[in-house]
Amino acid sequence: MSLSGRERRILAEIERALERDDPELAKRVAAINRIEAGGDLPPQPYGDRLRMWALAHVWVLFWVAALVIVLLLLAVLTT
Repeated sequence: MSLSGRERRILAEIERALERDDPELAKRVAAINRIEAGGDLPPQPYGDRLRMWALAHVWVLFWVAALVIVLLLLAVLTT
């Protein structure tokens, strides 16, 4: 949804007043606006490492479960 020229001017005045009154809040609002606009995502400190760790452990659990099923099937068939 686009804003009219008048609405943009009013919003700019509000943002300038916010920057004067509370610069820390203005920085947080600007960061939120950048994120919502689709750019400048905050970094995830352990994002890639955590994803790889979880993926490896999911595969280990999958193979352990498959091994248990095969062993149980083998036990049932041999008795």
